Amino acid sequence: MSMYDSDSSSSSYGGADYQNLKQITRDRLLREMIRSTKAGDSKSTWKVLIMDKLTVKIMSHSCKMADITDEGVSLVEDIYKRRQPLPTMDAIYFIQPSRENIIMFLSDMAGKAPLYRKAFVFFSSPISRELVVDIKKDPRVLPRLGALREMNLEYFAIDSQGFITNNERALEELFGDEENSRKSVACLNVMATRIATVFASLREFPSVRFRAAKSLDATTVTTLRDLIPTKLAAGVWDCLMKYKKTIPNFPQTETCELLIIDRSIDQIAPVIHEWTYDAMCHDLLNMEGNKYVHEVPAKAGGLPEKKEVLLEDHDPIWLELRHAHIADASERLHEKMTGFISKNKAAQIQHGSRSSGDMSTRDLQKMVQALPQYSEQMDKLSLHVELAGNINRIIRESGLRDLGQLEQDLVFGDATMKDVIKFFTMKEDTTRENKLRLLMILAAVYPEKFDGEKGQNLMKIARLTDEDMNVVNNLRMLGGQPDTKKRSTGAFGLKFDIIKKKRAARKERPGEEEKWQLSRFYPIIEELIEKLTRNQLSKEDYPCLNDPSATFHGSPFAGTVHQNPHSMRSRRTPTWAKPRGSDDGYSSDSVLRHTSSDLRKTGSQIFVFIIGGATRSELRVCHKLTRKLNREIILGSTSLDDPAQFISKLKMLTTHELTLDDIQI
Repeated sequence: MSMYDSDSSSSSYGGADYQNLKQITRDRLLREMIRSTKAGDSKSTWKVLIMDKLTVKIMSHSCKMADITDEGVSLVEDIYKRRQPLPTMDAIYFIQPSRENIIMFLSDMAGKAPLYRKAFVFFSSPISRELVVDIKKDPRVLPRLGALREMNLEYFAIDSQGFITNNERALEELFGDEENSRKSVACLNVMATRIATVFASLREFPSVRFRAAKSLDATTVTTLRDLIPTKLAAGVWDCLMKYKKTIPNFPQTETCELLIIDRSIDQIAPVIHEWTYDAMCHDLLNMEGNKYVHEVPAKAGGLPEKKEVLLEDHDPIWLELRHAHIADASERLHEKMTGFISKNKAAQIQHGSRSSGDMSTRDLQKMVQALPQYSEQMDKLSLHVELAGNINRIIRESGLRDLGQLEQDLVFGDATMKDVIKFFTMKEDTTRENKLRLLMILAAVYPEKFDGEKGQNLMKIARLTDEDMNVVNNLRMLGGQPDTKKRSTGAFGLKFDIIKKKRAARKERPGEEEKWQLSRFYPIIEELIEKLTRNQLSKEDYPCLNDPSATFHGSPFAGTVHQNPHSMRSRRTPTWAKPRGSDDGYSSDSVLRHTSSDLRKTGSQIFVFIIGGATRSELRVCHKLTRKLNREIILGSTSLDDPAQFISKLKMLTTHELTLDDIQI
C-alpha cells in the first residue's frame, strides 16, 4: 500500500509512442488508478467507483463511461449521496483530500458492517499528514484498505494541448474591487496545487517564469493584484519541490518551461470576434459547453427529432476544421459533401444521380457495403454543414463582417473613435452585446476617451446602460489601480494603465500570410511564446523563479531548439495527413491523422498559464505554434471563456450580491 504516486511513468503506456496531455490523463485514470485495483487480493471482478463533484468532472473530461466499464467498474456513485450497501464488492474512491471527504469515507468503511468489502482510495492532490493519521488510527478501517495513494491529478484536460483548473471565480476573487486577501490566498493555493498536478502527471519539471509586478519608481505602491502571477509562481514552485522528494522518477532538473501570466496582458482577446470555426460555434450558436442540440429528420417520416452532439476530439471533421477560418471551413465542407456524393455509390442513388438499373453487380455490391458507413458519415457531414450554414447566416444577418473589420482596424491603428461613432449612428440595429464588445476594444486602445463626460456621451451614442458601461469600467481592475482623481470627475473615469497605451494595440506581423479576411488579429501570447523560444523574453518583465542550468534554454540564436535529455516523454513532430482516395469518398479526406504523428523528438514543452480565463483564440495559437516552432505548447488557465462568459465575470467584479447565474448578457 503506497502513500505516494505510483512508479509508472507517463511514457510507459504504449512504449515509446507519443501521448498528448489528454491521452496521458486518460491512461492514468484508467490504468494507473482503476486497473491497478485488480492486482493483489482483490477477488471481486466488478467494482464501484465513488467520486466527489470535482473528480467526477475530472473523469468526464478524459474518459467515457464505456472506458470505465471496460476496466471493470459496474457502478459510479457520488460520495455525498445515500448509497446501497454492497458488502461483496470492492470500491474505488477517487476524491479530493478534504476533511469532509475523509469523514464520508470513514463512515462508509468503519463499523461492523462496512458498505464495501475493500476500499482502494486515490486522492486527486496531496493529502495532509493529519488526515492520513485520522484514516490509519481506526483499527477497523486499516485492514479494509487496498490502497491509499496520491494520484496528483486535479485538472480538467479540455484539449490535447489544454487544461483548466476550474477556478471559475478567479477574476472576481483576485481582481475584484474589494480586495479580500483570505479569499485570494485560498484561490491561489487551489490553483497552484492543480497546476502542479499537471507536471506530476506528465513527469515534467519546469523552469517557472512569471509576469513581474509593474513598478515605475520607489513611490509606486505594488498592489495585491499586481503580485498575483508572482504569488502563483511561488505556490507552484512549493508544490514542485515536494513532488521532487515524494514522487518516484520525478525529474530533478528542468525538462520544460512554464510561463505564468494573467488576463491583464491582453484585454482584447476575450471580446474581439475570432473568425475560426471553433470560436464562431461557441460565440454565435446557443451551445452549452461543447454540446450542440439540433433537429434531425425522424426515421419513420414523422416530426423532426432533437439530437445532442458533442463537438470533441472523437469527431474527425471537427478536429480538422475547428481552427480553420469560417470561410475556409465552409468551402472545405462544401467540397467534402460534393465529393462524398460523387464517390459514394449509395449516396448517388439517394440523390438520384444514377438509377440502380444502370449499376453493375460490382457497383451494387459496393453500394451495399457503403450503406452502414454512409448513414453515419453523412450524419457527421450534414451536422457540420448545418453548423457552418447557421454561423454564416448569423454573420450575414447581424452585419458581423463590417463590425469585425472595424474591430481589427481599431486594434491595428487603422480606425479611431470617429469611426466607432459613425458605426453606432449608421448601424443602430447592432446587438447590445456587440456594441459593448466594440466599446471594450475601443477602451483598451484609447483609454483616455472614456474620461469624465466622454464616457457618458459614448454610452448615449451606443444606447447602452450604466450597467453595460460598468463592464468597460471594470477592465481597469485587470490593469492595476484606477486613478481615483480621474474617477471622481465623472461616473465613467477610467485608467487602464499608468503608462499611456499606443494607438495600435497590435503590430502587423511580417511573414504572416492572410488568406482570409479578418484573420489579422492575434493574441498577445503568440508574441510571448515566440520570444520565449528565441530566448528574447525580457528577464526583467518575466523573471525566472528558479535558475535553470545554462544549457537548458538552448542556443541564444533564434529558431534553434535543443533537446532536453531529462524529459520523461517522447516528443512528436505534428504532421497533417495527405488526402487519399477511398470508395466512400469520405474517410481519408476528412480525418486529421493526428494520432499517427511522427515520433521524432522535438524541443522541450512550453506551458503557458493564464490567470483569469483563456480564450479559444489563445488555444488555437498554441496548436499553431506547436507546428511552427516544433515544440509542444500547452495552454492552461483558470477557465476557458467565450465572450459572453467573460463579460459576465467582469460584471461580477463590482456586483458582489449577484451570482453568475443572475447575470444575463
